[in-house]
Amino acid sequence: MPSRTLLTGSSLADAALLTHTEQGRAWPVLVWAPGPGVRMVSSAVLGGGIGERAWVLNAQVPPGYARLDPVAHLRDLAVGAGLEGAGVGLMTAASVTDRCHAVDGGVRAVVTAGIGVRGWAAAPEAGGVPVPRPGTINIIVSLPVPLTDAALVNAVATATEAKVQALVELGADASGTPTDAVCVAAPVATAGNGTGAEPFAGPRSLWGGRLARAVHTATRAACAGLIAAEGADGIHRRP
Repeated sequence: MPSRTLLTGSSLADAALLTHTEQGRAWPVLVWAPGPGVRMVSSAVLGGGIGERAWVLNAQVPPGYARLDPVAHLRDLAVGAGLEGAGVGLMTAASVTDRCHAVDGGVRAVVTAGIGVRGWAAAPEAGGVPVPRPGTINIIVSLPVPLTDAALVNAVATATEAKVQALVELGADASGTPTDAVCVAAPVATAGNGTGAEPFAGPRSLWGGRLARAVHTATRAACAGLIAAEGADGIHRRP
């Protein structure tokens, strides 16, 4: 894999597509390494929560992925990619190569998706997932302005609402999959990048609205072909 220096890029559009080997086969890995000075909020198994993060890694793994050490696995992949410091690691059994990208007013979103296993969030008692599994709709968003902690949390909610809107519009009859993950990144507030961090990221705020439209567009693009394929033959495909 290339060194971290070659992967560094402040824009999510600079994310690189690398590979890793699992079960004797090469699988793609999407890597975005904006470097220091970025705060992220994420539900990812590696680097989740809120804090400064230097990179995001979204690794495709085989269907039926059964390793019990996803955090260690993601750390190994990060080391193999030459990534340093704290970062966010996501996994998916969906195609990373078929990622979809959208931009709205400086907000960028990248979505990888598989929707073969999906449903509504408020379903009847269905039991838990005892071991973290690879996500099937992974959303990565970058904003060009700093956000407060509350706004970062708000941004996750806004991104999720936009994802659900896209699925409903496409006729998916679902709010998502049981293992969806999200990561929102924004620069650290400094004297040189404005008057302070934005306090809001709801869908009717300036930056939240842009985030919602970017995620909505990318999610629709990522899922439309999958739903169309199901409609053509009536088969639900696991990613």
